Order: sequence, then structure tokens, then C-alpha cells
Amino acid sequence: MDAKPVPLFLAPMAGVTDLAYRILARECGADFTVTEFTAASGLTRRNALSWMKVENDPREKPFIPQIFGGVVDEMVATVEMLQDRADTIDINFGCPAPKVCRNDAGAALLRNPDRVVEMVRACIEVANVPITVKLRLGTGSGPNTALEIARRLEKEGVARICVHGRTLRQRYSGIADWEQIRSIVEAVEIPVIANGDVVDSETAVSCLNATKASGLMIGRGAIGRPTIFHEIKSALGWSNHDPPWGERDGNFARYWCWQRYLQLSEELYSDKNNKNLKRHAVSFTKGLPGASAMRVELHRETNQRELGRLVSGFLDNVETPVSA
Repeated sequence: MDAKPVPLFLAPMAGVTDLAYRILARECGADFTVTEFTAASGLTRRNALSWMKVENDPREKPFIPQIFGGVVDEMVATVEMLQDRADTIDINFGCPAPKVCRNDAGAALLRNPDRVVEMVRACIEVANVPITVKLRLGTGSGPNTALEIARRLEKEGVARICVHGRTLRQRYSGIADWEQIRSIVEAVEIPVIANGDVVDSETAVSCLNATKASGLMIGRGAIGRPTIFHEIKSALGWSNHDPPWGERDGNFARYWCWQRYLQLSEELYSDKNNKNLKRHAVSFTKGLPGASAMRVELHRETNQRELGRLVSGFLDNVETPVSA
């Protein structure tokens, strides 16, 4: 396989890309990480949970919070509130979640390119940091609008566009349409990041060859598997750095990543519960022998430290660390 090195992004994912997981992904080779998408309405109301989603740390540089909303004034106010800590601010027009789309936000806005452009223009006018955008191909009802929107946003001054090669209606089903991403790449001069169905080095090369994108964003392929970034770079000869888990046989990397996630969680959330810990526990154990039975016990556990130890013991027994 042969492909020119491009930056690898950890996609923003609700309930997944908390600060601890983003730092872990960086340590595992991700070049860029993005926060969980966060509602502008929650941030402007000073909602504590919303602000927890956009916490940052010097180890995550550049820091890219992602925001969404359906009200232009709220989005503008949020940009003004975040730009003292952000290196770039990303606007979400890609989320297919019904609760988001019902509020005429996320991917639902793709049905109205004028509103998308109006919102982004207003945000750029007040921003002193770059504004980027993540979108899907369209809503799936009527013609896809991503190409038109991308062209117009480039003229407004958007710094980068990430395109998920599915429509709102598809959600996460079917196959990502890399050819439509390529048409956007060819239509604009700004960087276009391809997102959708990259799960290993082979699909990374296939996606780059098909799209000619300036980078790759990995979402579901990185859930419970932050090692994917190092694995791709190592397999493609993009990096000769040793992985942080060392040169171990077997699947020690998964065990190491879980232990490191617990360390980061303890450091960052020592005074409060990590709302995503149980979800990560399920992801890190997915597909392993005995995981289904173990999860019954996992779901009963309410103490986060005990939950962490439960998963650590399980991974240690299933994938015993091998001495170097």
C-alpha cells in the first residue's frame, strides 16, 4: 500500500470524545481531536454539563471545540465565549440525531443552504480564530447540498471542511460515498477532510485514493480502539515512533489504553464522575470472549473506581500482558 501522509482526526462523538479520551487518542497518534458536539444553547445558558464538554488541557493542542445550534444569535454568542480558549471552532452540520434535527440543527440545516451560509458568515464575522465546518452530503430528501454549501462556505472564509459521506437519512447505514467527497475536494481550494468507513490502514488508503482528501477523520473505528491512529501510521510508514504501550506481543495495547484512560479520568475528573466511563468500558471489551457475561456485572456497578478495576481485571485475564 502506498499513500502520502495526511493528518488523522478523531471525530467528535457524543458520549465518546471526552477530554480524557481525546488526550489518549493524541498519545496514540491522532493529529487532531475535536470535542463532543456541544449545544450553543447550553453554553450560552452556562449549563455546567455543556461547559464540561469543552474543557481543555495543554496536552490537546490545537484545541477544537465543536458547537451546534439552530439559532444564529446563540451560535455567534458561543463563538465569542469560546474563542479565548479555542485554537479553531468547528460548526456541526452533520449530526443525524433526531433530538438535534427536530430543533432544526445539525444535519437538518443542510436542507437550507442559505441558512447554513448565514450562520457561518455571522460566526466568522465575530471570530478571531479559524472557523471550520463538518457536514454530511445532504438530508437524503431531494438533491444533496454539500457541494453547493462547500463552494459557498469557501467564499465566506471557512478554513476547512470535513465531509461525512452519508446523508442525514442514512445515519450510519449503508456505505460512505467517497466519490461525492471527491467532487467536493475538486470543487474547492481549502482542505477537505474525508469521514466515513475508515477502519484500518487498507481502508485509509482506499479512501485517500478515492477522495484525494487532505486528511482523514475516524469516528466509529476509533471507539474503544484509540490505537487505530498508530496502527494506520505504522502500517503505511507514516511514522516510525514506538507506540506508548511498547513493543508487546498479542493485544496488550487494549489493556494499556484502558489503564491509561483510567489514569487520565482520575486526573481530570477526580472531583466528579466521568459520565462516559461505562460507555467506554463497554467499547473496550466489545468482541472479547466472555464480555457479554461480564457486562451484566458491569451495568450493576455504580462505583466508578470499582467499575474501572472490573474492566482492568477482565482485560488482564483475557489479554494477559506479555513481557517485552
